[in-house]
Amino acid sequence: MGVVIPLEENKNKLASIKPLVDLTKADMERVNQLILSKAGSDVQMIPEVANHLISSGGKRLRPMLTLAAAALFNYKGENHIKLATSVEFMHTATLLHDDVVDESDLRRGKSTARTIWGNQASVLVGDFLLGQAFRMMVEVGSLDALDVLSSAACVIAEGEVLQLSVAKNMETTEDDYLAVIRAKTAALFAAAAEVGPIVAETSKSNRNALKSYGMNLGLAFQLVDDALDYGGKAADLGKNVGDDFREGKITLPVILAYRRGTEDERAFWRDAIEGGNSSDANLEKALGLITKYGTLNDTIQRAVHYGTIARDALAPLPDSPWKSALVEVIDFCIERVN
Repeated sequence: MGVVIPLEENKNKLASIKPLVDLTKADMERVNQLILSKAGSDVQMIPEVANHLISSGGKRLRPMLTLAAAALFNYKGENHIKLATSVEFMHTATLLHDDVVDESDLRRGKSTARTIWGNQASVLVGDFLLGQAFRMMVEVGSLDALDVLSSAACVIAEGEVLQLSVAKNMETTEDDYLAVIRAKTAALFAAAAEVGPIVAETSKSNRNALKSYGMNLGLAFQLVDDALDYGGKAADLGKNVGDDFREGKITLPVILAYRRGTEDERAFWRDAIEGGNSSDANLEKALGLITKYGTLNDTIQRAVHYGTIARDALAPLPDSPWKSALVEVIDFCIERVN
């Protein structure tokens, strides 16, 4: 069941990640080479598992943010390559761990590593990639960059535990939900963007601007992802529509539908989410309630709000192709619902 979500605030329907991809192409080739090198091991299963996910067609948005944020301040060195690779390894590790926690069978349209090699291998290879990420951070030699990325790793783990604590709990508030996605998703976007100006040795205000940009971009990105789980298509999602519903995840479209519903409708949500009765028929009913109360559109409007904050964070910086590309990424992330 697809839902069309109008985005009246966004007049430009042609937003693309292509300008960022083109600007970072040469550096991303070096990042990809380093990824393959650092994912290598004499233990055969490690590169097999790592490369399964690394080669699965992700956009590599987070490392591109690191490269662009460094270039934005005319950085000419080499360390942004290692930091971008560290960011991608952190992201890949969290995906491996997430799929185990969520018992997911599909990731980006392919079988998850856990379904092929098992949960133990997925967790341990994720740990290996985190270790490699921290080794590269140390090689860069910037305590500030190490502090930002290591702090993000802690926050991401906290977000995972927080999500577990609110899973299948229909009393979860919008503030609880935002705390989860701020930690689970937005923290790494913020760190990826902030280490760019750190390695470029620019001002604290520039660091703060990129950190704010990344944090709010990450919030917008996750809000759209959570809307797409109820209003997208499996081919676009790389997973099955309604997976969040089946896993009992409490996301904003559900929180709003529950809050706005009648007592009978709230009883349905408690039975479906807390009781685990996530049949196809109940998914259809959930989609109907989400449509009835307009919660997908309201979720997207939240994303537009955070996208505006991200845009404003970059506004004081000098105009450049790099800045334009970073701004367009905001619209690209939000317009994925169309």
